[in-house]
Amino acid sequence: MTSLPIDAALPALLEALHDRNEAVLQAPPGAGKTTRVPLALLDQPWLAGQTIVMLEPRRLAARAAAERMAKELGEAVGETVGYRIRLESRVGPRTRIEVVTEGILARRLQDDPSLDGVGLIIFDEFHLRNLDADLALALALNGRELFRDDSPLKVLVMSATLDGERISALLDDAPIVSSQGRMYPVDVVWGKSTQPGEYVEPRVVATCIEVIEEQEGSVLVFLPGQAEIRRVHRDLEDWLGRQPPDHASRILLCPLYGELSLSEQRTAIEPAPSGKRKVVLATNLAETSITIEGVRIVIDSGLERVPRFDPRSSMTRLATQRISKASATQRAGRAGRLEPGVCYRLWSEAQHEQLASFSTPEIQQADLAALALHLARWGVTPDQLHWLDAPPTAAFSQASDLLCRLGALDAKGLLTAHGQAMAQLPAHPRIAHLLIRGHELGLSQHACDLAALLGERDIQRGGGADVHSRMAMLAGPRVHRDAQRAKQLAKQYRSYLQGPSLNAVADADDPKWVGCLLALAYPDRIARQRRPGGAEYRLSNGRAAMFADVDALMKQAWLVIADLGSRQGQREERIYLAADLDPQLFESVLQDQVRLVDELDWDEREGVLRAERQRKVGELILSRESLPGLDADARATALLGLVRRKGLELLPWTPELRQWQARVMLLREVDAQNPWPDVSDTALLKQLEHWLQPYLGKVTRLSHFGQLDLSSILRNSLPWPLPQKLDELAPTHIAVPSGSSVRLDYSEHPPILAVRLQELFGLAETPRIAGGRQAVKLHLLSPARRPVQVTQDLASFWANTYEEVKKDLKGRYPKHYWPEDPLVAEATARAKPRTS
Repeated sequence: MTSLPIDAALPALLEALHDRNEAVLQAPPGAGKTTRVPLALLDQPWLAGQTIVMLEPRRLAARAAAERMAKELGEAVGETVGYRIRLESRVGPRTRIEVVTEGILARRLQDDPSLDGVGLIIFDEFHLRNLDADLALALALNGRELFRDDSPLKVLVMSATLDGERISALLDDAPIVSSQGRMYPVDVVWGKSTQPGEYVEPRVVATCIEVIEEQEGSVLVFLPGQAEIRRVHRDLEDWLGRQPPDHASRILLCPLYGELSLSEQRTAIEPAPSGKRKVVLATNLAETSITIEGVRIVIDSGLERVPRFDPRSSMTRLATQRISKASATQRAGRAGRLEPGVCYRLWSEAQHEQLASFSTPEIQQADLAALALHLARWGVTPDQLHWLDAPPTAAFSQASDLLCRLGALDAKGLLTAHGQAMAQLPAHPRIAHLLIRGHELGLSQHACDLAALLGERDIQRGGGADVHSRMAMLAGPRVHRDAQRAKQLAKQYRSYLQGPSLNAVADADDPKWVGCLLALAYPDRIARQRRPGGAEYRLSNGRAAMFADVDALMKQAWLVIADLGSRQGQREERIYLAADLDPQLFESVLQDQVRLVDELDWDEREGVLRAERQRKVGELILSRESLPGLDADARATALLGLVRRKGLELLPWTPELRQWQARVMLLREVDAQNPWPDVSDTALLKQLEHWLQPYLGKVTRLSHFGQLDLSSILRNSLPWPLPQKLDELAPTHIAVPSGSSVRLDYSEHPPILAVRLQELFGLAETPRIAGGRQAVKLHLLSPARRPVQVTQDLASFWANTYEEVKKDLKGRYPKHYWPEDPLVAEATARAKPRTS
């Protein structure tokens, strides 16, 4: 058996798992942990003949790992080592190491929480932090706590780049074993700084051509997604077509991404034929787990495409973002697995320092509907499990709301019989609901084909958004090549649907049922056209969507949209995949999506209150009829709702009343001895039912609000004796030494007393209100009532500033009285004091 770097760490790992039921293994790329560790643990005494289940995040890696281990044992896959992945299983009665993708383990745990017969679970490549991996780990830890007291289930978490201390803490301070690995030196070549929104393909193509002409060995190119791979592939093919035939024939262009068939993926990772070199154009599928033979050059775009759930639209979008430093390290390491290599990073070294250390866990930005259904079936809430990162509360709540809408949860949040059936299907809850309801209606063929199409990338590029054209690609004995995987998945779905169809429809071949099935899966994406023949639609979730180009579906007034999205700067969602919907179905199969709502609201054009009964699907109105009688409570609710929408400015405020409001709020702040109420706009809007509703009996038109005696209404909200206290502690006017009564302005804090300077002669201290607790702010004015000084310290003004101000005012107003000592001078509202 070939020596691998991980071999040196195996004794410490064996010891750790002998002494403990959990361990963390850190080993860099190329150490051999994926294939060597399960084989090394297979014959440990504590395993006692039980099986090992190892989770791999990707199908290709799972299959490749199983094949490599079987080869090490000199056996075929399915004997000692087997695998289970989507649409394929190779295990036998003697299989003791099962390599599975993560969703499969979560479903296995649901069927058997104790995992009877399993002695060890290995979470490989855990640094990828896939949602399914986090869920499987949480369920496994909870299951062994409940059911495995006699025969402990051991847990091993391993990865190349991992925050090992956090994982260790989650696993009760599990021991951390590290392997140094074997990495050949990799030279890093930095690119220029990239700009947001810049197309990466031209840089990639130029770098590929440079590498092909100047370097030896195969090339691994990291691109964010399929679209970029196709464009780079096309441009490189064009370039090779212009090269001498003997030169071009030596270069093999190999795409590598998850939606390719396993045979196509295998072609990309196998060694290049003798005398040839490969350029593998890959997503981050090639970042870990698999070794692409012969690669010594990596070209890294620095980008990745990740699913990100948008709570506003209830859509999971694929967002393109910069990779983390950990991912950049993993990618560069692919160039040094077998010999010294080179990594071309198409971003600057300065930009590299700004990258996040680790990728964001999927659980923090994903659609949590499937996770919520798993937890409901498990019988727990998120806070009852142990997580490395707990599901965000808002996203989990939204997922639970969707499950209620699909009938999977009851009003108490408990799993229904329908929800139990949904949870047993290996599909997203929306798709599971579609399949079960479709089978009940005798539409299994349509439902399975449609579910398969929705579970894969669009099998038809171009040709419009109509789902029916994709359905046609699955029909008949000879299926289009792009539809093979969907056809296989549809067949698998049909195997899950057993039993009679109790509510079978009579016209199952009618094309209208495709839209109906879509509406079952996506009740929030039922859409109604804004105007006949137009491109714009309004969705039942309240959002807008439109066709970017002319589409045959624009003839339809009603649609269900299966796929939509938007780009930065776009206001509306773009419709990519949809089907027409017959609104008559709301009278029968889809009637449970219709609700009756009695609406009392304002007709903005007429300025009157109207009442009507509406039949609604989400935010879309199917029909409406007037209601002749107005319930008093409902009427008041509508009136208060109008005030809240339009704001308190709808009411007849006066400047004096705003001053009253400010006086009360000042005393609420500085006078703790009396219970001054909160009369701020925010508080008043929250408490409309208490102070405004009793006075709305005669309000039927918008203009009637202006006839309310708002001053009396608000003043009556002050309990006795606060009205008298208000005038005492926060007076509207203050008497000054000249004998004038000057108005206080409470619109600012502290209140402003704007008074001519001459009227304050003889006053030593700043006037105070609120029982002396609040000094006013003096705006000292010239004889022409222009400000000359602002102060809250009148004594300091007289002592330090008055002399300078006096010189200026005496020059401008020579006929006025400017005494040498203002503290003993007589105050006057005239030019000079009256002579006796």
